[in-house]
Parts: sequence; C-alpha cells; structure tokens
Amino acid sequence: LLRDPRITATMSIGFIGLGQMGGRMVKNLLRNGREAVVYDVFEGSVAQAVSAGASRADTVAEVGERCSTVITMLPSSPHVTEVYLDADGLVARATPETLFIDSSTIDPATSRKVHEAAGEKGAVMLDAPVSGGVGGAEAGTLTFMVGGAETTLDRAKPVLMDMGANIFHCGGPGTGEVAKLCNNLAMAVQMVGTAEALNMGENLGMDTKVLANIMNTSTSRCWSGDTYNPAPGVLDGVPASRGYEGGFASALMEKDLYLAMDAARDSGSAIPAGAQAHALYSLMKAQGHGDLDFGAVFMLLKGDLRR
Repeated sequence: LLRDPRITATMSIGFIGLGQMGGRMVKNLLRNGREAVVYDVFEGSVAQAVSAGASRADTVAEVGERCSTVITMLPSSPHVTEVYLDADGLVARATPETLFIDSSTIDPATSRKVHEAAGEKGAVMLDAPVSGGVGGAEAGTLTFMVGGAETTLDRAKPVLMDMGANIFHCGGPGTGEVAKLCNNLAMAVQMVGTAEALNMGENLGMDTKVLANIMNTSTSRCWSGDTYNPAPGVLDGVPASRGYEGGFASALMEKDLYLAMDAARDSGSAIPAGAQAHALYSLMKAQGHGDLDFGAVFMLLKGDLRR
C-alpha cells in the first residue's frame, strides 16, 4: 500500500523555537488535538509548552529523531543554519518521510540553501513565515506565506490551518521569505509615516485621537493606523496602550529591514524609504529600546523614548 502523505491528528509534530510566536503556535496545535514534541534553548519556554500538554525533547537531534514533521520558528538566519545544517541538526536526521516547515523570517538565500540540503536527503521543505503578530499567533489566525512545491503544501495544509487562517502559495523555495520581507518593509514604512503624521499633528495642537480617526477614514488609512496605532490613548489593547510592551519588538523589525536591504541590494531594487526606516529602528536598538514594540518609534520621534 502507498503511504498516505497527509499529516494526521495522531502524528507528533516537532516544534523548535518557543518564543513569543512559537510558544503560542504550539498551544494552538495542542488545542486542535495534535501531539507536539518541543525544544528551545530557554527552559522556561519549554516548561510552558509542556504544561500545556507538549512533550519535551532535550536536543534538536531528538526532535528530528522522534518526528517526521518538524516546524521551526527561529530568530535569524544563523539560528536556522545551525538548527538545520549542523552535524547534530535536523537535516542530518532527515529521511524521505520528513517534512520541514520553517516559519522563521530569514533571508531567501539561506532558506534556499536549507531547502536544497533537505532535498539531498530526500526530505521535503516549506519556508512559511507568518504575518499577524502575537495576537494572530494567540488566536490561531496567522497568515502563512509559503515557498516550496505545491504537493508539499498540500501535505502541510492541515497542520498550518491549526495555527492560521490564511495560506498563500508564493512560488518555489525562498519565495515565502521574499513575500515576508516585502510585507514587513511596507509595514515599517507605514508605521514610521503614521507616527510622523500623528506627532506633527500633536505638535501643531491637534488632538491625537481625533487626528487618528480622521486618518483612519481617509486616504492615509493603513494597518499601522487603524489596527495597531502607535500613539498612546488612540486604541485599546495594542502595545501603545501598555507602554509598548509585548507586540513586535523593534529589534526584530530592525533585523527584518536589514534583511530587506540586503535583498534590495542583491536584486538592484531601490528602497530609500525602507533605508530610512531601518536607520530609525537601528537607533532605537542602539539606545537600548530594541525590546519595545516597533510602534514606539512614535515616542522616539517625540523625543520621549526613555526608561
């Protein structure tokens, strides 16, 4: 009999990287009846996942040995390279039954390198970075931008839908990362523009909430204004309403913009607005504010970004 390639609810899913996003994604797998085997370098993150019902692995290698489907959500390209390509990494333990799903935001070239290495072992892989932030990870409404073969995506869809609400097939290996970098480039520019406008309006005597409401029903409307506004007091339940704690860290936005600038150089694409946004987030990181949500650029522009 031919093996059914679909991921069934009884299979254990490996998950490596249990940060703000990964930890919440694992919990949605568990809520949907999946079994999960987890690993992270931070014991506290592992303990939280185990308390929610996951099984603990002590090494990356153990995850690869116990699970034929492994999801990774890691901070950067070097972390992905280490987890997948080291001698004790995932690819070394891959078989033709293995499916890798990397939801990290990394550069497309590294993603394609890992795809190639997995393919040499007969395994299949998707790059599947996400949009939707911590809120989307918590609610299970993430958008997955997927690069890889359509047949591999068909196999992975059931588990992706346990963590998200939208799946877009972007093309071949690495194109999910391309889509993610383009999305975050635009998001950063929109956030900086929204923050600049609100700060200028406030300095000119305008009520910030009134101005935000006008902008959110006018031609400057965008996600950074109507859903994730950076000015305190405009929206409830967003990082700006709680001292910019939680949310999407400015250091991660700086990293994504750095990757976008590299991709722009490689492709000969001009991104002057993106370069300026990168300079602002680099400044925030250098001043020790990289842990604050990226909407805190509003306070940077006001000159009020201090501990």
